[in-house]
Amino acid sequence: MYQRTLDLAELLKKKSFFLFGPRGTGKTTLLRHTLADATVIDLLEISTYREYLKNPSLISEQKLKPIVVIDEVQKLPEILDEVHRLIEAEKLTFLLTGSSARKLKRGGANLLAGRAWWAEMFPLTSCEIPDFDLITYLNRGGLPAVYPSNDYIEELRAYTALYLKEEIQNEALTRKVAQFSDFLDLMALSNGEEISYQSIAGDCGVSPNSVKNYIQVLEDTLVAFQLKAFTKTRKRKAIGRSKLYFFDIGVTNSLANRGEIMGGSELFGKVFEHFILLEVRAFLSYARKNIQICYWRSTSRFEVDLILGNQWGIEIKSAASIQDKHLKGIRALKEEGNIQNFAAVSCDRYERVTHDNIAIFPWKLFLEKLWNGDIV
Repeated sequence: MYQRTLDLAELLKKKSFFLFGPRGTGKTTLLRHTLADATVIDLLEISTYREYLKNPSLISEQKLKPIVVIDEVQKLPEILDEVHRLIEAEKLTFLLTGSSARKLKRGGANLLAGRAWWAEMFPLTSCEIPDFDLITYLNRGGLPAVYPSNDYIEELRAYTALYLKEEIQNEALTRKVAQFSDFLDLMALSNGEEISYQSIAGDCGVSPNSVKNYIQVLEDTLVAFQLKAFTKTRKRKAIGRSKLYFFDIGVTNSLANRGEIMGGSELFGKVFEHFILLEVRAFLSYARKNIQICYWRSTSRFEVDLILGNQWGIEIKSAASIQDKHLKGIRALKEEGNIQNFAAVSCDRYERVTHDNIAIFPWKLFLEKLWNGDIV
């Protein structure tokens, strides 16, 4: 078992929590190792699910420990009414886990009116993997069952097939599974690119409204997320379209049928950017920092890959040595005067600072500083 950053015991000292994350990220393993004294109700077990489906109030008839875990709670949203009552009446603490928030968000479920906070679980991050190897990670991604596997390609194929079957077909999230599968492959190929509903609709043979619905399905099932555009610039007009990124690099590689990713290739640069973004996203979530992340692109084609609130503008380049040509977007954004710090994260060997105060971070050093809390 990997030593995970997310400390469930510490979280639950403060409040009950919803814990959501895509299948295979290690939620169940983590809770069983760190909350051994909790009452666990696993709704993936058929017999347990059927019992509670017939009578959700059955939970109130049990002798419960101070911490109660309900695994895959989205399968039975009705049980949340009883959870709500038990938090109030019995002062119990709940951990409510799931791999899809769609049924809860869209089915009128009782979301406990602030009595439970939300947390997320992500694939393995660089700081959770002993002897972390960048090329291995960029090929395999961070799913705990995939990263150490010699058969990682087969593992990823099985995972994506399972996702389509269980999360889409079984939950009836979309009626046309074959069309959705084509859409999923297309979005993997365009991972990290700006979303154009009209263009995607034309490529998939569906309506733009269907594309919007499909993207919402990806977000609700936690398989992808949108990186919003930063538009608070005055000198240069900003583009307002979001970008879509998948939650895991290995899953993206599998869906896009990518070959082996080698250092120095064009694909390496694209996947390297995805990797840094995922690390920042996981850190902000685990550290409970409410900082918006976005990107900036002007109509005149200046671009900055990642903006953290008003604190950092960060360019992500896989180059072995950052040159002035790599910093044009950063310098254009710097002129706007509304971001405090600027940096480039790259494969440089040494940390340095340019004459105009742009920090150049080797990626390992940047991630060390990030996870130590020295960036934000």
